[in-house]
Amino acid sequence: MTFEEFKKKAEDEDWAPGWDAIESVFEKLYPNTEPMHYGTDMTKRAMFGGNQFLDGYSFYRSPKGYWHLVTFGMTHLYVEEDAFGGEWNKWGYEMTMKLTAGDINDCLYAADLLGNIARYTYNTEKYFEPFHFINCNGSVNAAVESDITALLAVFDTEAESIDTVYGKTDFIQFVGITSEEYKMLSENPSKAVELAERIKADYPDLTTDLKRTSSYIF
Repeated sequence: MTFEEFKKKAEDEDWAPGWDAIESVFEKLYPNTEPMHYGTDMTKRAMFGGNQFLDGYSFYRSPKGYWHLVTFGMTHLYVEEDAFGGEWNKWGYEMTMKLTAGDINDCLYAADLLGNIARYTYNTEKYFEPFHFINCNGSVNAAVESDITALLAVFDTEAESIDTVYGKTDFIQFVGITSEEYKMLSENPSKAVELAERIKADYPDLTTDLKRTSSYIF
């Protein structure tokens, strides 16, 4: 798309090229599937002085049995002429998680979790790349006691990177890990790749299972 074509299309006030790009990836993964979408409170968004840096979240029910969550807001979502033709789309990624919970209400904690990570990124300007990890200082779901107390970032096992009018967009998936696994990575970050592969042996799509108690220590 040329810049002139972009400006012409931008005359449609409802056009959100970044949002559409994200949805196009997930529509290919989940054809004919209507996601459960949750928008954030407009008045609490950062652009209006609040501390909410994401515009929304969509949960897709995978035929494999888990919920696939994707964020909207780490990339440019709406018409941004100054961002046209960039190398990377804003932070360059949207965040995802895959959750083993059966009921959508048991998954909503993950939206808050990723919202907190977004706030951290925007405030510190420290972004995540695959095989970075972060300690959550307790269960990733504060309402449920769990051995899953940290997160490991990986490329999403299904959602592929795309090129948009604003540049490249990756999908960074966060997978829950135990405190023992986090301690191992803290002492030797180079083990992150192997840890992800070992988790895959039992969780091929790197789903976050709050009931997991065993640690893949090596």
